[in-house]
Amino acid sequence: QMADPFLYGTGERSPYGCLGHEVQIEHINAYVCRPSFFTDKAVIVIHDIFGWLFPDIRYIVDLIAGHGYITICPDFFKGTDPWKTTDHWADFADWMKDHDPMKVDKEADVVLKYLKEQCGAKKIGIVGFSWGGMAVHHLMLKNPQLTAGVSLYGRIIRDSEERYNLLNPTFFIFGEKDHTISYNQITLLEEKLKQYCKVAYKIKVYPGQVHGFAQLKPEDMKPDDKPYIEEARKDMIDWLKMFI
Repeated sequence: QMADPFLYGTGERSPYGCLGHEVQIEHINAYVCRPSFFTDKAVIVIHDIFGWLFPDIRYIVDLIAGHGYITICPDFFKGTDPWKTTDHWADFADWMKDHDPMKVDKEADVVLKYLKEQCGAKKIGIVGFSWGGMAVHHLMLKNPQLTAGVSLYGRIIRDSEERYNLLNPTFFIFGEKDHTISYNQITLLEEKLKQYCKVAYKIKVYPGQVHGFAQLKPEDMKPDDKPYIEEARKDMIDWLKMFI
């Protein structure tokens, strides 16, 4: 029996009234939130296994838009079912085969085209959480159109040394108590990036934090975790602002 990687209770969430709206771009549905003024800067948000409808991820989209970016969360599952809290972890490996975070290139291209041609975006960053963090790591190795990336607690896939030759600045955020990612993996990531990476990168581990910590809405945070969650979010925004 695989341990549930989401130690935070995904069923216990306060409701969230979204500030943005839904659009359809070619074969993909997406949630978009824009700042109140014109900008040519944009950020793509990649959801976790709970998909593009999950209130936490929409809250993050609105939060980033509030810092002056056209922000979009596409449905990278293309209408197929996200993971549900009622699903059994024994089936997780099979579910992942049909939801591969290394196979997001086509959807990313469709969304990049939309942001450039329909929204006038000139600089585009990307942020992803868990499953989405893995997708960000992959895209920052493959897609030079992405000016900067933030990967939040994406498991580190080591299939080749090429996994460390990032094309543009990337920030890796981890929780110290994340039992899906060992401290040894993070140390190895750091060593390999030092060896292979030719662009700016950063790795930061937040004390006492479990998997999924940085997505919580303020009313869902535990008081002890709140400072670290807020720090991680500020760090994420600061990284984007440095390059976009």
